[in-house]
Amino acid sequence: MNEYKIGFNSPQAHLFEVELTIRQPDPNGQVVYLPAWIRGSYLVRDFARNIVAIQAAADGRPVSIDKLDKQTWKLEPVSGEVAITCMVYAWELSVRTAHFDTTHAYFNGPSLFLGVDGQEGDPCRLIIPRPCDPLYKDWRVAIAMPAETVDGAGFGAYVADDYEALIDYPAEIGRFSTASFYLQDRRHRLTVNGVHSADLERFCNDLQAICAEEAAMFGDLPIDDYLFMLQVVGDGYGGLEHRNSTSLMISRESLPIKTQYKVSAEYRKLLALCSHEYFHLWNVKRIMPAVFLQQGTQREVHTRQLWIFEGITSYYDELILMRSGVIERKAYFEMMAETVTRLMRSGGRHKQTLEASSFDAWTKFYKQDENAPNAIVSYYTKGALFALVLDLTIRLRSNDRCSLDHLMRELWQRYGKRGIGVPEKGFEALADEVTSLDLSALFELGVRTTQALPLAEILAAFAVEMYLLPADSSKDQGGVAEQPPKPCPAKPVLGAKWSPGESGIHILQVFDGGGAQRAGLCAGDEIVAVDGLRMSARQMERYIAELEQGSSIRIHLFRGDELAEIVVEPLPAPLDTCTLYIPRHPGGVQQARLNNWLKGYAPKS
Repeated sequence: MNEYKIGFNSPQAHLFEVELTIRQPDPNGQVVYLPAWIRGSYLVRDFARNIVAIQAAADGRPVSIDKLDKQTWKLEPVSGEVAITCMVYAWELSVRTAHFDTTHAYFNGPSLFLGVDGQEGDPCRLIIPRPCDPLYKDWRVAIAMPAETVDGAGFGAYVADDYEALIDYPAEIGRFSTASFYLQDRRHRLTVNGVHSADLERFCNDLQAICAEEAAMFGDLPIDDYLFMLQVVGDGYGGLEHRNSTSLMISRESLPIKTQYKVSAEYRKLLALCSHEYFHLWNVKRIMPAVFLQQGTQREVHTRQLWIFEGITSYYDELILMRSGVIERKAYFEMMAETVTRLMRSGGRHKQTLEASSFDAWTKFYKQDENAPNAIVSYYTKGALFALVLDLTIRLRSNDRCSLDHLMRELWQRYGKRGIGVPEKGFEALADEVTSLDLSALFELGVRTTQALPLAEILAAFAVEMYLLPADSSKDQGGVAEQPPKPCPAKPVLGAKWSPGESGIHILQVFDGGGAQRAGLCAGDEIVAVDGLRMSARQMERYIAELEQGSSIRIHLFRGDELAEIVVEPLPAPLDTCTLYIPRHPGGVQQARLNNWLKGYAPKS
């Protein structure tokens, strides 16, 4: 069994010392490598760039190492075991990599642990020793990896079934708050690192309800122990799924406090993130594309199915909040309206399909630039809305005999539970089989074309009226109306996104077809005056909104270090902001459909 050991010798320099002992190296010269990416985040991150020193030794003598490429090394032939020591720089506070200082240590395996070529299927041992410095005497370990021999604080030896398992157990080491709950006699732990005053009891109660709803839908809970690891920061948001845990980064204001009884928008967002990552326990960690089982993490692995694993998960992460009783129906539809609005404000929906968005995630979705809104569509956002359309279409055409819930449950039984990867288009074939419906035309429209999804039409059959209106302001993200909204005149808008800059208003993005693009305004421009007036970002928005339709404005700007003047005619705000209205007393059939959809999993009738 190969053994990995973490060293905590250089917190001020943010350096982990990682030692790998290979018991039986290849006699022809062992090849080792570091992954290029971490599962769940589809971007080549080149973790090996953070290795600042690497050396090897056998029987007390140095062993030469030849670097083969950016992330691969070959040792000279040796007999007997060999030890490789790496110094790894760890100063990225995120859910994907590693961070180490005097306050805590956090790591994901792909950023630290070398893979041993040809021995990836062998069990691995991980040693996390207690730091020697007395400053860290009260540090503890939070990790979901099975323990072999550990002390009361969690320091000691852990074991993983193979290399893929080893690098799928992130760890938080330091001073953190803890809480726990049980679901089906399975322990669920929560750690919160960072300054906070959260009501962890309430948080655990809400998490328990969410997890129970998801487990009931799949009909299985394939873990004995689960760990939610939260890193609290002033401003941040993100999550990454793992086989028995999740790493989350959230802003301090997202946590519930004891004096807060309602579910705030920030707390709702945190609960949706937790729901999303826990849903991945089934969908992507165990139900996964076949190519993920066939290929490793040394280079990109392309699939056209990411919309299934992220989009469908995004559909359920909010729906589960409502089904579990954590939020009310109105809050759920508010979140849905915001999702529709995000899609409608993406000009890239006219240019990129869901399949293409999935396939090109490596080079487009994860490498967004100033033109991203015009060029790409999110497989999270459009994937969630296509999942909504798919679910409601199945329910409607089967007279509520079947739903997407049943399809996901069968996907788990057929593929995830048996450890079989989902082939390309395997999901579509299973959908037809499970529902006994021909859904090929719907999949063609939603997945392989850029045509608009029939959102308004399908929602209407479930007593939900959808309206697309002009935004009232840049803060208007859509919502739920108490009465059917009345048409209102669209305010003039620039057709761009901006933020306060160092010496003016910094243009971040220019949208296709808007007045800014027509006039030649570009991302990176620094606006210093509008109609001869110096304005703040907020003042410029209000100034433009109060113009008469057809009016123009004179803008002075710096492009690089050169001053320029352009004339822009702001255009009416587009119809891209979703408002949903649910009648108080819809028709009996529509009401029954709505209730069946929102109440949760029910066996096929």
